Amino acid sequence: MPFKIKEARLACGMTQEELAKKSNVSRATIIGLETGSIKVTTTETLIKIASALDKKVSDIFLM
Repeated sequence: MPFKIKEARLACGMTQEELAKKSNVSRATIIGLETGSIKVTTTETLIKIASALDKKVSDIFLM
């Protein structure tokens, strides 16, 4: 399940640490999702990250 979190985060000019704080998701989880080492996560986590990036979940999920 590939994610486009890194691209969205960089487009917002945000660091991983800033995204972690804004989304209340651990930086380790964000790194894992960006690098692909974490392939599955909860819908709640995706919603938190998408909201912090001012995106819809479908914007950061590559189908």
